[in-house]
Amino acid sequence: MNKKDKDFKFYLVREDILPEAIKKTIRVKEILKRGEVRTIHDAVRMMDLSRSAYYKYKDFVLPFYDVTQGKLVTLSIILSDRPGKLSQVLNTVADSNGSILTINQGIPLQGSADVSISIETKEMEITVETLVERLGALSGVQSVRIIGQV
Repeated sequence: MNKKDKDFKFYLVREDILPEAIKKTIRVKEILKRGEVRTIHDAVRMMDLSRSAYYKYKDFVLPFYDVTQGKLVTLSIILSDRPGKLSQVLNTVADSNGSILTINQGIPLQGSADVSISIETKEMEITVETLVERLGALSGVQSVRIIGQV
């Protein structure tokens, strides 16, 4: 980010309200990243997007969770108070190559425990979004939220 960029404001916007050209630009970037096509020309043609529209928006849109890659992310997780649930969460983070920096667990109340985990995401093999989805799908995980990032 150059000095001039500091004058800009950034917003989180739901995908469904974005103009079609921006949505298609995001999809072109995803197709290229996954290696489904070899060239930008092939990707924009596949998405029925003009090359000029792609080049106009490509440097200004990226998924929210991509911004957190290579950074410190803090998650708030509510777990069922059952043996092995925290261990499952920690193993899932470790399996993705996330580096756990801190763990804070509250005393379980009414069958649930609040856990806060700070993770270094630089070496992760998956996106933070995918990690949050995987953690949320674990048995005994009631909720997962990103509460901070640096």
